[in-house]
Amino acid sequence: MTDSADSRRQLLDLIDELAVVRGRVTLSSGREADYYLDLRRVTLDHRSAPLIGDVVLDLLEAEGLLDSIDAVGGLTMGADPVGTAVMHRSVVRGTPVDSFVVRKEAKKHGMSRRVEGPDVAGKRVIAVEDTSTTGGSVLTAVEALREAGAEVVAVAVVMDRDTGAKEKVEATGIPYLTALTTKDLGLD
Repeated sequence: MTDSADSRRQLLDLIDELAVVRGRVTLSSGREADYYLDLRRVTLDHRSAPLIGDVVLDLLEAEGLLDSIDAVGGLTMGADPVGTAVMHRSVVRGTPVDSFVVRKEAKKHGMSRRVEGPDVAGKRVIAVEDTSTTGGSVLTAVEALREAGAEVVAVAVVMDRDTGAKEKVEATGIPYLTALTTKDLGLD
């Protein structure tokens, strides 16, 4: 079993060290901010990935969802390393869950799938994201997952910016779970 508080602290330290770029930036949502969170610098870091897996698994366990889900994943690219980290750590912890990747659009060749990996039809899944500003990316994933026949039981975000994503996702009736927030980093 992991020490949840220690994993969170270590992950926050690495996010602050690796991912926080201070200075005025325009986000993909069009909003401006005094800093940019480049979470791929963390989600793809060998020290951070296991911590991300543990922190997300701890969140799902605290919400009583860990024993009732089959897979995690989300819209490529931000969700890919998160889903993979959760999958790997779930095996280590003895609570294995699969991972999947949601394409922005279905392939035009091969099996023409939009959701790659193990079949999600009839499965209980969690849509994950590295960071969320408006909720648009994760809701795109939710739509694709539902079209593929999955039951999306929640959205889980590693780092929430507290800029409306939670409200937008919850307006669709899906619980929005946050592992960490920018307030935890002292950014807001």
